[in-house]
Amino acid sequence: MLGYYLHTINAKKALEAIAQGLSCVFLSTDLNISEQEFSISDQGLILDQDNQLSINELKKIVKKTQRIYLCSDGDMVPLEDRSSGYYKLVPTAGAPLLEISGVKMHISKGTDPFTSASEMAQQAVRKGDKVLDCCSGLGYAAIAAHRLGAREVLSIELSQEVIGLRAQNPWSSDLGNEGIEQRQGSSFELIGTLPTISFDSVIHDPPRFSLAGELYSEEFYREIFRVLRPGGRLFHYTGNPHVVKKGSSFVDGVIRRLKAAGFKNVVKVEHLMGVSAQKK
Repeated sequence: MLGYYLHTINAKKALEAIAQGLSCVFLSTDLNISEQEFSISDQGLILDQDNQLSINELKKIVKKTQRIYLCSDGDMVPLEDRSSGYYKLVPTAGAPLLEISGVKMHISKGTDPFTSASEMAQQAVRKGDKVLDCCSGLGYAAIAAHRLGAREVLSIELSQEVIGLRAQNPWSSDLGNEGIEQRQGSSFELIGTLPTISFDSVIHDPPRFSLAGELYSEEFYREIFRVLRPGGRLFHYTGNPHVVKKGSSFVDGVIRRLKAAGFKNVVKVEHLMGVSAQKK
């Protein structure tokens, strides 16, 4: 682990323990993966000899409800990148979600980002598959595909900022496992370099249409169709549950272009805000 991850929920728990005069508290400092016991005093939280947080520092963390702080080597820094836009990890009851310039990049209502990404993977991936994961983000779908028994996963992500944040995210650490290849670059450009009929399944989770319209184009869908083997499956996240449920020119356009690219069995998957399809 890179350090200790603190946010509103566990900072508040530490403050409550201090107020009760307790000598220790159980906290998850790896973003809900595990829990361990830490010492506390009337001065604050003792993570280890080099990392001790005062009551005032804990109160500061509590106030920032949409922020995660990484505590290591005596420093406390937010998990964010403001170099171009505003990228940050946001705490949830499970895995953290990625937020870019105020837009949440995961389904988190009534679930958590890792669970919803796993359900997306389940729509397309079967044991033994070779999987293409376009626009990988924090890598949750790629990791889920690997855990479902995929023999090989190619994970493509364009943003260096996102790649930097996922390197600090404990939930993304399994991207380093054997069988997962990470590639930095444009899915739109890189897919053209991939061999024909070389994947069994594709997970496509692009940014909003306004940010990356080319990833919703018939041209790109034809490339996905080309690299899929006969019988191969696609899950395509489109976003906005209300739009997917009621139908709209946007989602209908996605379905129309997928069919024009050759896909069959194109079906809306409402609870995952996306569309599934198959190459016959």
